[in-house]
Amino acid sequence: MSKWHIFTGCGTPHDDVVRLLEPAKLAPAWRRFGDPRQVEGDLIDDKELQKRFSTFKFQASEKERQVVNAAIYLRRPLLVTGRPGTGKTTLAYAIAHELRLGPVLTWSITSRAILQDALYRYDAIARLHEVNRRQQRGIEDDPNIGDFIRLGPVGTALLPRKHPRVLLIDEIDKSDIDLPNDLLHVFEEGRYDIPELTRLAKERTSVKVFPYDSDNPVTITEGRVACAAFPIVILTNNGEREFPAPFVRRCIRLNIPDHDEEKLNQIVDSYFPGFEHPNTEERRTLVKEFFERRKQGDLATDQLLNAIYLTQFGVNLGSEEKDKGILAETVWQYLSGGVV
Repeated sequence: MSKWHIFTGCGTPHDDVVRLLEPAKLAPAWRRFGDPRQVEGDLIDDKELQKRFSTFKFQASEKERQVVNAAIYLRRPLLVTGRPGTGKTTLAYAIAHELRLGPVLTWSITSRAILQDALYRYDAIARLHEVNRRQQRGIEDDPNIGDFIRLGPVGTALLPRKHPRVLLIDEIDKSDIDLPNDLLHVFEEGRYDIPELTRLAKERTSVKVFPYDSDNPVTITEGRVACAAFPIVILTNNGEREFPAPFVRRCIRLNIPDHDEEKLNQIVDSYFPGFEHPNTEERRTLVKEFFERRKQGDLATDQLLNAIYLTQFGVNLGSEEKDKGILAETVWQYLSGGVV
């Protein structure tokens, strides 16, 4: 394993991310947003991630390790392209688990997704109701505006921390045409403003608001959120569209190809350690059949895992005989809409 790797893909949590705080490994001059050494923050052993990775290890290739580490050192978003089932989403969870960076902040993209919702939401209607309720009770003080602001996943990822959070922006290719450029501005600046708070900056310098994944409030000063340690951003892409050149230029790109037969066997073995039904030879035969079927259309790796799981109940998914192929047609339907 290369000595410069922080993410090794080994699946075992460690504290090597602290090496990013060494003077020689601080962000490039053009990607510095603050000094993370001056920010409080501890590494986290997240129970959800431990549970997710307790039974298998992420099978990272050498190329994946190299590119992920390049994105971490350069403080750039990682644009991961690949067909469904190649492990794009799992990669984000593997990084967070191994580097002990806490729960993954996730933003699942739809055609209606806008950056504003991912940064923060201000519930003005609820605040107005609270003002009216207080007036009816003769309470003169206005409610705390921070009680009505909840940061989104992107907004939370940009909070100043000693160690970065992992932010997964899933299926960016489903977004509106303007969203990549909107994200580009925020990621280049490493900060954003909350206008509802900047207008109050002279009256209240600091306001506590709620982050995306916790009810423990965080302090916002003068209405601005600015990161210290740039988050590890994973943008997944199914390859269904092209992105603007300025956006792509500022990302580190990783293409994850379909797994070959050897890699599929490794993945199956990692998900089912010590699994004896079917025996190794029968399992390899099933993997080989899946690999051959995938040449005719899109099949995801989790469809193979579903088939292997069913075999522990004595299910025969072979398709040599008509009655044995019914489940195969159900479990191994092509993602393009046809059936096996």
